[in-house]
Amino acid sequence: MPRRARTGERGAAVVDFVFVLLVLLPLVLGILQLALVLHVRNTLASAAAEGARHAAVAGSSAPAGQAKVQELINGALSQDFVRSVSVRPAVVGGAAGYEAVVEADVTVLGLGGPGVHVRVEGHAIAEAASTVQP
Repeated sequence: MPRRARTGERGAAVVDFVFVLLVLLPLVLGILQLALVLHVRNTLASAAAEGARHAAVAGSSAPAGQAKVQELINGALSQDFVRSVSVRPAVVGGAAGYEAVVEADVTVLGLGGPGVHVRVEGHAIAEAASTVQP
């Protein structure tokens, strides 16, 4: 004889799915947001360090370093994230060098609204102390 499903449990799977989804969806979205923030921060930190190194090369300057930072950011991220980029002469470990600072705002899942403010710095010692140019 075939067994009949109880009529009292009909549709219970849908309710269970909704309850599980209420717990899992915010967790998954939070992990995605964290991954986005870390990706943007790491990309900006790499660009800032590379821009400072580019400015610190003998014969280069802060504007050349800033252009390098912008080039690297434009190649990897949307310009919507970046708030400001600056490269300026600085003292790095007691020696003349350059400091690159990048500030950005990472919105919720990149869609807009309030987000996370990210500020990264890159430093490099100039190849020759006499070549530091503003």
